[in-house]
Amino acid sequence: MPGAQPVISLTERRKAETQLEISRRAAELFSTRGASAVTAEEIAAAAGIGLRTFYRYFRTKEEAVAPLLAGGVTGWIAYLTEDPDAAGSSVRAAIESATRRALTPADDVAEEMLHWTRGLLRTVHDEPGLHAVWLRVQHDSEEGLVGALSALMGPDADPMIVRLTAASVNAAMRIAVETWAATDAPTSGPGGPADLAERCMRTLLDHPALASGNN
Repeated sequence: MPGAQPVISLTERRKAETQLEISRRAAELFSTRGASAVTAEEIAAAAGIGLRTFYRYFRTKEEAVAPLLAGGVTGWIAYLTEDPDAAGSSVRAAIESATRRALTPADDVAEEMLHWTRGLLRTVHDEPGLHAVWLRVQHDSEEGLVGALSALMGPDADPMIVRLTAASVNAAMRIAVETWAATDAPTSGPGGPADLAERCMRTLLDHPALASGNN
């Protein structure tokens, strides 16, 4: 059924919650001390779990931040694919709307996640392990966008244009978030991540294929 959501078991939900809690604690430690100065044991202790449990979820300490970094990406793609208004709007409007929603914190938890994401992005290029995780998140984001944009742009869309759009939009989002992270701007309003991302998207989304619907 279109729009139907997959059923998530209680075990899967608890696993996801545990992963995110570990990710938050890792991000907090990495942001304040740097990844090289933090051990997996310290992350596990901060998350209230044993070291063996930590390694059941993550192979390395750097990988522990992947759920946090990927969280915004997951929401972004979900807004593109699940918004009932997206199908009737232009591709450009759908992308801009999803971007704004993904980067506008809706509650204290989202605000906290943006805060720790900022700290991570300030150190990611100086930490090879973290940089590799960030690159993988970006790769996965682009692949997810290809699927979402294929549906939005319709069956007649040129696959090359779909992939080019996904890569370009993904780069615009990354540049906006990294630019914001390097500043002391607030998480919302002028200079915030949503504001910068909208500016990047407006600059980018001038291709005629994106200005009309999928008809």
